[in-house]
Amino acid sequence: MTAGHTRPAAYDRLATERVDSRFKGLPPDAEGLTVAELAGQRRNLFTGGFTTPVLALSAPALEHNLALMETYSERHGLDFAPHGKTSMAPQLFARQLERGAWGITLAVPHQVRVARAFGVPRIFLANELVDAAALRWIAGELAADPEFTFVCYVDSVRGVELMDAALRAAAGASAGGVARPLDVVVELAAGEQARTGARTEEECARVAEAVAATRTLRLVGVAGYEGEVPEADPERVTAWLRGLTALLADFDAAGRFAGLEEIVVSAGGSAWFDAVAEVFAGIPELSAPVRKILRSGAYVSHDDGHYKHLTPFNRVPEEGALHAGFRLWAQVVSRPTRAQAFVNAGKRDAAYDLDLPSAQVVRDARTGEVRAAGGVEVSGLSDQHGWVRTAPGTALEVGDWLGMGLSHPCTSFDKWQLIPLVEADGTVTDYIRTFF
Repeated sequence: MTAGHTRPAAYDRLATERVDSRFKGLPPDAEGLTVAELAGQRRNLFTGGFTTPVLALSAPALEHNLALMETYSERHGLDFAPHGKTSMAPQLFARQLERGAWGITLAVPHQVRVARAFGVPRIFLANELVDAAALRWIAGELAADPEFTFVCYVDSVRGVELMDAALRAAAGASAGGVARPLDVVVELAAGEQARTGARTEEECARVAEAVAATRTLRLVGVAGYEGEVPEADPERVTAWLRGLTALLADFDAAGRFAGLEEIVVSAGGSAWFDAVAEVFAGIPELSAPVRKILRSGAYVSHDDGHYKHLTPFNRVPEEGALHAGFRLWAQVVSRPTRAQAFVNAGKRDAAYDLDLPSAQVVRDARTGEVRAAGGVEVSGLSDQHGWVRTAPGTALEVGDWLGMGLSHPCTSFDKWQLIPLVEADGTVTDYIRTFF
């Protein structure tokens, strides 16, 4: 965790959780061992009794990606709050905080509760929050922990009214009232046909005025998501980001941030963080220091599809390159023709919302040798089968293991509750627990 922050007991409970049939791919003979005991055995992914399909996260790739984004954020003067919805893995949250992250970004109240259970001290909720029960809980967290920082979006007057009513009710139910106002940022939409966010500067101003009229909310800045810019390209994304920073400066000139120790501006998915860094670098001096929060999340595992093609490091290769961390291993269970094979991993195991898995390597069942998967293509997925096409003369037999790259980390993590963390030689050194 961050310097001086003690990991809560929830981490100890992860280590003492018993391995059982809930967890896909783990060795059947590990039943009843604790996760820590199994990790301590340092089994090999291929010879240690793991069953297919099994998803592996590369330990070297993970460490590389954590270090790269830490360096990138520091170089560009950004505070990094990686989006935790990607992994929903508190062990990775801790690694991200240890590698310099300011906090963790999340999307819905359940995710905030998970993060707080594991002691995350700063949370940026990149979403509207109008659920009265969740707001009461947040108010309790703020009252119980003076060191807890929480910031969330607002994008409508009605949303402000709902938040204010819920927080006033929470204050009325508490002898001490609301300990401190909830910090909010006005969300600027990325376009008329984009997702959430106030559509115009005038709407943003009305939302800001509504916040100022409450005692339960405090306006601390502006934010948005450039990934929703219609027909996004460098020019359109940069123009929208300049509009966001202009809104920030206009709010400051209007005195909307009077009395703050710092002002917040935030953007940044995994496709345009280079544009965010460039535009945020040009923010003029305001009435208080500006905390520039970048929220990219997919970097932690990266991928072999969608983000491999979209990553800004393709445009700025001199800044480094992310490494794909996931490989899904499945076994050939049927070879009905020389042009067709089937493996035992399907939609229940592999991300498929953006791209199909890509065949990368084959591990020969007879020899244990690993070779490139030349002439092998994943052509479709059923619930529990992967459809594989093979070119003439391709060596692929029943029993062979097929290692596949995945596209879209967010829908890869959420299919696996306990993911082996694997060294380059196949040694499993830890297990990553997810909470979806």
